[in-house]
Amino acid sequence: MRADSNAAEQEMIERDIEAYLGRHETKELLRFLTCGSVDDGKSTLIGRLLHDTHMIHEDTLAAAERDSKSMGTQAGELDLALLVDGLKSEREQGITIDVAYRYFTTAARKYIIADTPGHEQFTRNMATGASTCDLAILLVDARHGVAVQTRRHSFITSLLGIREIVVAINKMDLVGHAQERFEEIMHDYSAFASKLPARNMRFIPMSALNGDNVVHRSTAMPWYDGPTLLEHLDTVPLAGRRNMVDFRFPVQWVNRPNLDFRGFTGTIAGGCVKPGDRVMVLPSRKTSSISRIVTFDGDLAQATPPLSVTLTLADEIDCSRGDMLVHPGNEPHVSQDVHAMIVWMDDVAPLVPGKEYLLKHGTNKTPASITSIAHRIDVNTLERSTSPALALNDIGQVAIRTSRPLVYDAYTRNRQTGAFVLIDRLTNATAGAGMLLDPSDVGEGHWKDAPQGGHLAPSGRVITTEEREKRLGQRPFTLLFTGLSGCGKTEIARAVERRLFDLGRFAAVIDGPALRSGMSRDLGFSKVDRSENLRRGMELAKTLNELGLVVLASFTAPDSSVRIRARELVGSDRFAVVHVSTPLEACRRRDPVGLYRDAASGAVKDVPGVDFEYEAPTDAEITIPFHELGTPDAAIRTAVERVLTFIESRGVMVK
Repeated sequence: MRADSNAAEQEMIERDIEAYLGRHETKELLRFLTCGSVDDGKSTLIGRLLHDTHMIHEDTLAAAERDSKSMGTQAGELDLALLVDGLKSEREQGITIDVAYRYFTTAARKYIIADTPGHEQFTRNMATGASTCDLAILLVDARHGVAVQTRRHSFITSLLGIREIVVAINKMDLVGHAQERFEEIMHDYSAFASKLPARNMRFIPMSALNGDNVVHRSTAMPWYDGPTLLEHLDTVPLAGRRNMVDFRFPVQWVNRPNLDFRGFTGTIAGGCVKPGDRVMVLPSRKTSSISRIVTFDGDLAQATPPLSVTLTLADEIDCSRGDMLVHPGNEPHVSQDVHAMIVWMDDVAPLVPGKEYLLKHGTNKTPASITSIAHRIDVNTLERSTSPALALNDIGQVAIRTSRPLVYDAYTRNRQTGAFVLIDRLTNATAGAGMLLDPSDVGEGHWKDAPQGGHLAPSGRVITTEEREKRLGQRPFTLLFTGLSGCGKTEIARAVERRLFDLGRFAAVIDGPALRSGMSRDLGFSKVDRSENLRRGMELAKTLNELGLVVLASFTAPDSSVRIRARELVGSDRFAVVHVSTPLEACRRRDPVGLYRDAASGAVKDVPGVDFEYEAPTDAEITIPFHELGTPDAAIRTAVERVLTFIESRGVMVK
């Protein structure tokens, strides 16, 4: 079929070159990258694609054949990787170091390929290559299976919003083309990928060296009945790559060639604009309407991404480079305090809170400083942990304060308005690449807010901490009991309170649901509202600790980053997490308030464990498998003993 297609293409070139060029101009363009661990065959795969689609010039092929005899790894045979690896050091070492771009076309589409390096030290190069791609080919060596870099690159492509993934299980010839090995790797990768946002995945067994299932179907793997790689590339849907709903026009420069013309030039980053549309300038919020859409070839009736145009306005309003034109009522976020996921690229200095950088966001460049690191992500397990800094190739969530407000969308909504880079102010080198987060998804809420009012003067203490300890016979401490609804956390907290009271100690239970009937009655159950409910509870816990009490706080607290904030607010020296690890099915059976019943009927939503993610703690000081401890009464007694043993070990009981 492909031979017939190539013959038809050649016939059209010979018969009507103008028609061929016209059709070629209107073909869809697919940008994709190859990624994965070192030596998984990324460059060889691209070389095979170019070779088998006849997209290599004869002199280039002759040079590669000549170099294969001296530099190649195929015993003098054609080393396809040399068609891509152009740097001398790449050819000498047999590895990819920098991103290499290659171009080819088929009857269906045009392609731009980014061949990215697999070594961990070149992760920043991989992220750069992936930033403009719509599809990722993730290679896995069939001999070694899913590796650390496989997971790292999967996570980075997920962060960068690449929705189409091809998992190319390569070098099947070295495992005897075994279907069992293919299915084993497919199962392992699927288990890891289930922790990432849902994406469209296609698994293809292949041998890039021999050409099996790359362009031509393999006869060595008759058990595989899916498409070849090129068949999949030619047919994969490309809809939804650009945001065509939200009009976004970052102003690049003010075009003033003479006294009679003033226009604003830039590239449309989203949506559609027409003459007569009302527009707003952000961050100033001045409004006007579009008079003309000017291009070199004449005025347009409308413009969409990614056209570069000059817009003229009906009114003389202030607008300059770094501002953004939008439609009123459909506005992006505007803030000097933003949150982002960041890939750190500086191999000299780590990212540390307090250091100032230049933040380049579209056409806007402004000084910025990192106010905090919410967490660092382990790419192997996807677990989050606290970290004082981010080193080379680390990935983490940070809070940033900018000197000038950013006008932005979440990266998941618009790549162009949601991406930025951090630049070292001394070296002028790119230090990090970031993806901005939607404020409603951060869960940060008011944890870091400064107090309102400039004349606050808290009263001084007249009773010291030591006096309270001596009178009460205890040191203040907070235990955060977390787990799914119905796991038993509140019953355990109440039982611990009873035991401490019987021992002559003073404890107070803060129950998250009970808090919602009082000071948190204004909150719902979104990520942000859950964060705010816990913040208020922890502010109360901190106050009760200062009075000398032991606080037993029972909250579902499903977000690990918010639990980290709770530990920071109360103080890590007098705070511990108790994870009541009852599994979801056991919680469903208990269902003390009918929450899961109502969730099943659709009466309630945003239930952790059901339609709202619960991130199990990895930093819990105590884990209580309540469902495994026998009868409810026996389980309560065992849990209480574990908690008391722990707080005694922390010196809470002083006499």
